Amino acid sequence: MSHDEFDDIEGYKKIDRYNLKSIETIASSYKGILKEMGENTDREGLLKTPERVAKSLQYLTHGYDLNPTKILMDAMFKEDYKQMVIVKDIEVYSMCEHHLLPFFGKAHVAYIPNGCIVGLSKIPRVVDAFARRLQVQERLTVEIRDCIEETLKPIGVAVVIECSHLCMQMRGIQKQNSVTTTSAFTGEFLKDTTRKEFISLIGAKLH
Repeated sequence: MSHDEFDDIEGYKKIDRYNLKSIETIASSYKGILKEMGENTDREGLLKTPERVAKSLQYLTHGYDLNPTKILMDAMFKEDYKQMVIVKDIEVYSMCEHHLLPFFGKAHVAYIPNGCIVGLSKIPRVVDAFARRLQVQERLTVEIRDCIEETLKPIGVAVVIECSHLCMQMRGIQKQNSVTTTSAFTGEFLKDTTRKEFISLIGAKLH
């Protein structure tokens, strides 16, 4: 990443880092796509659109530049705690690899430590690292589970993701209220009683 763009809005300074060579290549391709759609790429509203789209895509897929395993390893601590740890209602924003349309919703992640815990903020970061790539929800669910399982080596891991897919809502079947739920479990969460406890807790309003 070689370029910083500063956006000062009401005292908030936003810094975006872009790969300028990739931006130029993607923008050129999108200019051709817009022309194929019948648009006039020289009109005012579209002059900077190819570059904006290129930057947007680079941000939306910045998970390729992140190492989820390292994210966890940077905040692992020895702790003799062997009860369920749940981080729920983690916002998920991703891009369907089939149609390049967004899907979004929430992820609920739990693990039972086996002598080692991880900083709580790292779980959402791992979710984001995998979500900010071209994805399918099923693979995203398993990748999050496997990363936590292989890095922390806990007694068990549980991941449930609930998302709305614009590829279903804006095109094709056009079912606006549909939600897709996927799940993946390991270890203790394969037992019915533990899994039911997890499902009950992510559905409860405890706060």
